[in-house]
Amino acid sequence: MRPPLRIAILECDSPLGRTKEKYGGYGPLFKELLNKGVKQVVEHDGVDGVNVPELEIGWFDVVGQSDMYPDLEAWDAVLISGSKFNSYDNDAWILKLVEFTKKVLKQNRVRLIGVCFGHQIIGRALNVKVGRSDQGWEIAVTPIQLTPRGKEIFRLEELAIHQMHRDIVFEYPESVEALGHSDRCAVQGMYAKNRLITVQGHPEFTGIIVDELLDVRHDMGIFNDELYKSGKSRVMNHHDGVAISAAFIRFLLDE
Repeated sequence: MRPPLRIAILECDSPLGRTKEKYGGYGPLFKELLNKGVKQVVEHDGVDGVNVPELEIGWFDVVGQSDMYPDLEAWDAVLISGSKFNSYDNDAWILKLVEFTKKVLKQNRVRLIGVCFGHQIIGRALNVKVGRSDQGWEIAVTPIQLTPRGKEIFRLEELAIHQMHRDIVFEYPESVEALGHSDRCAVQGMYAKNRLITVQGHPEFTGIIVDELLDVRHDMGIFNDELYKSGKSRVMNHHDGVAISAAFIRFLLDE
């Protein structure tokens, strides 16, 4: 059996309400998702379970305890979570996160996964523009048109993924391959073999989680009635979070 695959989750935010009560933080939520990805790789890819390592997952609060970053020597991969914060801001903890991301990108062993805000942070670390989209919010289950590489990576013809963002990566860095786009966002995923994989959406989110976010943000006046109703109409649709997780696992196991 292979040694454990050690994944450090960088928690860039804290969940709300029922999600916080159930998971405590985004680290445990990603742990659940990644273990489902391992199960799919074993069951659907024809891979012998003996050849798929167990996951050893830890998480680090890089907002509230920004001095507590993982030691890269002790981990095989780093996953940067989503966040309500802006990836293009210059708060001290965000600048520190960008510098840490650059440090990961400069070495060749530890691999990098980015989700939503994490996807944008990786784009920023690769020196492309990140910022507020003039297309507005993209929310709830959204279809993603995949590139040929995206179809190969996710093993799907089209991807359905929960979205909760209005900030975007504006262009692909020269060093990565495009994975897909949507009507409102041209850069939905980035890939560099044995180096990084990102998605703009939230594979870790479920309909229940996003439904609560829709209610909270509507009550706060962030989402108007039209946007709220649109999100509500799609929030319980099928999404491919586990398939994305399986793609993350295959990326980490690729030699």
